[in-house]
Amino acid sequence: MSDTAPIRIAMWSGPRNISTAMMRSFGARPDTAVIDEPFYAAYLTETGRDHPMRDEVIASQPCDCHDVVTQVLGPVPAGKPIWYQKHMTHHMLPSFEREWLANVRNAFLIRDPAAVLASYVQKREAVELADIGIVQQRELFEREAERLGAAPPVVEGDDVLSDPAETLAALCAALGIPYTDAMLSWPAGRRDTDGVWAPAWYHAVEQSTCFSPPPASARVSSADRKLPDNLQRIADEARPHYEVLRSHRLTPRR
Repeated sequence: MSDTAPIRIAMWSGPRNISTAMMRSFGARPDTAVIDEPFYAAYLTETGRDHPMRDEVIASQPCDCHDVVTQVLGPVPAGKPIWYQKHMTHHMLPSFEREWLANVRNAFLIRDPAAVLASYVQKREAVELADIGIVQQRELFEREAERLGAAPPVVEGDDVLSDPAETLAALCAALGIPYTDAMLSWPAGRRDTDGVWAPAWYHAVEQSTCFSPPPASARVSSADRKLPDNLQRIADEARPHYEVLRSHRLTPRR
C-alpha cells in the first residue's frame, strides 16, 4: 500500500461507546496512524457548550472547521499508509462542510441508546438527544449510502467486544484493508495521540490491553433497562435512528 494514495478511515461514533478502544485497536497496527476527535474544539467553539476541560480542548486543536478538514485530508502522520480518524457524530454540526467525506472511507460504530445514556450521565449529568449523536449518525450514514449506492460499514460495539477477531475482520474487509491480529491487543496507558481531554473520559481504556466481553450491566436489553423518565424519553426518540443503523450492521465473519 505504500506506493498508493493513503487510505483515510473516518469512524463515526456517538459518545460512551468503545470508540477509544477501537482507536487503540487500529493504532496497534504497524501500518496505521490515528487521530482523536479532530472536530472537538471546532464543535465547542461553534456551540459554546460546557464540556469537561473545555478550555484545554479549544487550546489543543484547530477551532475552524475548514482548518480541521485541511488537517484530516492532509499528510498522514509518519507517512503511514492508513489513517484511522476517530470522529464523534455530534461534532459534525450542520454548518460544517461535508464534501470532504467523499475523500475518506466512512464507517459507523453504534451502541444501544439506552446503554449510551446510562453511561453518559455518569460523566456529564446534562444531556439531550443531540449530545448522543444518534440522529446525526443516521444522517451521515444515509448521506454516505446515497453517495456510494450501498450501505457503508456499520459495526455494533457489543459485537466487537463479544467476538473481536471476527467482527474486526468483517470491518476490515468492508473497508478494503487487510485484517491483522495486531488489532486484538495493545499496551496499557495513555498515548500521545489521545486528546487532551483523556483525563476526564479515558480512565477505563487507559487500563485496558484488549477488548473484553461487555459487562453484565451493559448486556441488559433495552426493554429491561431502567432509566429515569427524562433519559427514557431521549432513548425512545433515538431508538428508531439506531434501529435503522443496526439493520445494516456487519456480523462476525463466521
